[in-house]
Amino acid sequence: MIEFRMPMLGADMEAGTLIEWLKHPGDAVKRGDIIAVVDTEKGAIEIEVFNDGTLDRLMVDAGQKVPVGTVLAHIQESGEAPATGAPVTAAPPAPAPPIGTGREAHHRASPAARRAAEQLHVDLGSVAGTGPSGAVTLSDVEKAASRGRVSPLVPAEAAAPIDRAAAMRHAIAAAMARSKREIPHLYLAATIDMSRALDWLSKENERRSVERRLLLIALLMKAVAKAVGEVPGVNGFWQQDAFQPATGVHVGCAVALRGGGLVAPAVHDTDRKDLDALMHDVLDVVARARAGTLRSSELADSTITVTSMGDLGAETAFGIIYPPQVAIIAFGRPVQRPWVVEGRVEPRPVMTASVSADHRAVDGRRAGQFLAAIDRWLQSPEKL
Repeated sequence: MIEFRMPMLGADMEAGTLIEWLKHPGDAVKRGDIIAVVDTEKGAIEIEVFNDGTLDRLMVDAGQKVPVGTVLAHIQESGEAPATGAPVTAAPPAPAPPIGTGREAHHRASPAARRAAEQLHVDLGSVAGTGPSGAVTLSDVEKAASRGRVSPLVPAEAAAPIDRAAAMRHAIAAAMARSKREIPHLYLAATIDMSRALDWLSKENERRSVERRLLLIALLMKAVAKAVGEVPGVNGFWQQDAFQPATGVHVGCAVALRGGGLVAPAVHDTDRKDLDALMHDVLDVVARARAGTLRSSELADSTITVTSMGDLGAETAFGIIYPPQVAIIAFGRPVQRPWVVEGRVEPRPVMTASVSADHRAVDGRRAGQFLAAIDRWLQSPEKL
């Protein structure tokens, strides 16, 4: 019997509230299935299962807030006898008690629909769902808002709206304070000539349709993933007072949310994806991060993180490590600077790349090798 537990969706998470079960006892489940939705400071997160089998018992009802690691359900493996004793929830659960704004209970709805209902003051109980099993969708909420089906006004003390941005900032602050307090940070930076990468990107996009054009972030993430292959000691976790190498290269992409706050969902198997697939996945996780529909694995699986200042940001940045990872790479915005080429000075677009590394796991020599490897890959963008 497999115990399905409340996952840790980042180092800043201590507990989560189970919003709803999407599967019920007796349902077959397979690896990757979304079986529940959990509410955290980062929003409503869809929780995946990582084993094949049959959902046997639900140990936590919708509406309960439980610590990370709490057993949420039991999953019966193929050929295994069912567990003895009655399940906590033997049938689809009743509507949960109110969570979030206090104005309404969480009805069966997608995370995006719940977020929109909160922002638009739509009473989910008055909305007819058109999604699977009658679930309320984002479109349903938007249509209800246009028809004026908003929640009735209630006394301020009853509404007590939760400031998501403030809650996320508090969680991020706690995680970053812990990181700086517990991790001996090592900082190194290098300036990279971006002429070849930017020229190649411009020419490549000229022959592509608008929908298939690549952004610089795809090249940066792929260069980091390739560099990890040469210097694997930066890709992993500091756990139990030792470095634990990661089994895959899942680069976290830092995403600034419109309402404030930051998340860094993982793009799985970054090293194995071509640039088209990588660009598609980056745009997908960015859109879903801002819509509040990320999956649990995307928040928990990052093995190394990349943050980019983009075209409008600072020229140089140094990130704070997100534990238990041991490194974060920050790219500043490209700028024109004098550059010596074969003994002559000419203007070149350059970019500062920095690595913040956990000095317990990564020494200065290895961090320097890692930055040099990123530079080499960006000098040969056609090989990415």
